[in-house]
Amino acid sequence: MSQRALSSFLVIPARLASTRLPRKLLLRETGKPLLQHTYESASRARKPAGMCVACDHEEIFAAVRAFGGSAVMTDPAAPSGTDRVAEVARGLTDVDIVVNVQGDEPEIAGSSIDLAIELLERNPEAVMSTLATPIRNRRQLEDPACVKVVFDAQGRAMYFSRSVIPRPREWDDHLPEEEPPHFFQHVGVYAYRRDFLLQLSQMPQSALEKIEKLEQLRVLSGGYTILVGVVDEPTLGIDTPEDYRAFVEKCQHC
Repeated sequence: MSQRALSSFLVIPARLASTRLPRKLLLRETGKPLLQHTYESASRARKPAGMCVACDHEEIFAAVRAFGGSAVMTDPAAPSGTDRVAEVARGLTDVDIVVNVQGDEPEIAGSSIDLAIELLERNPEAVMSTLATPIRNRRQLEDPACVKVVFDAQGRAMYFSRSVIPRPREWDDHLPEEEPPHFFQHVGVYAYRRDFLLQLSQMPQSALEKIEKLEQLRVLSGGYTILVGVVDEPTLGIDTPEDYRAFVEKCQHC
């Protein structure tokens, strides 16, 4: 088992348009854009040698430069965040691992990003890693916007879904409280081996990916290994106006 330190670089794909919360990455009720919160949180990771925002619009690019971040313009027609990250990765010829942090994860911990990288350093057979955190309430478990993941005893992802997985045959209100946890939320962080990321961007969508609208199912459908690291700190991904209001309120009490 190799534990060689690999070179890594972090990319935050940023798209101006968003369906459920328009222009969410530029919302600034806290005094700074949501994207800046994510950038500052991600910059606390120790392992990446550098980071940038992969932008699809000049307005995003200007906002990143305004708060002192590094920004790169990518193809506005790129079909997904993964394709945007891959576009940046093509120029990172001296990098082993590319980390993709979603722009709407303002509370992501630097240690969580480091863990995703470490999983690939320790497990050379895996091409990709991601994170999960326990789900402790039924409402969140049954919310389709909360993506769930199940994994085996070695931490290899078995499936990702918007549905409840595993689905209890008989519900018990104590199930979300039990240890070890039964239910896990997928956290929007991915680490890829650079060569695999470039290959992934050329792979066709799988049937499961089309149904669930989850890109990581393309990897599992292709027979590749995704390692899942468990973190105890739940992060607040911002998908809806309610999510953003909760984040703003939390910032006011910090």
